[in-house]
Amino acid sequence: MKSGDASVLSKYFDSMVEISMPDKSSSYSRSQAELIMRDFFSSNGVKKFDVVHKGDSNGGQYCIGNLSTRNGDYRTVIYMKIRGEKQVLQELRFENKGQ
Repeated sequence: MKSGDASVLSKYFDSMVEISMPDKSSSYSRSQAELIMRDFFSSNGVKKFDVVHKGDSNGGQYCIGNLSTRNGDYRTVIYMKIRGEKQVLQELRFENKGQ
């Protein structure tokens, strides 16, 4: 998330990923999700990502952080679960923070 590199991030995607952004929200296949994130990162330009909170929920782990971009800041929620022997990313949420 810190690097704004969709191809690195996509290595952690589950087969389906729920992505919620201020202008769209849906479930995407791994390859579709990578394209969505590549577009998001290229149009926003990541400056930094700071983790605010981590925890466990419903058999998975989540992370809440602040993503700073050249177009504004987003409260970001990342939800991951163990699938087989590896941890996979199942949900990404980006919410506009008050400017």
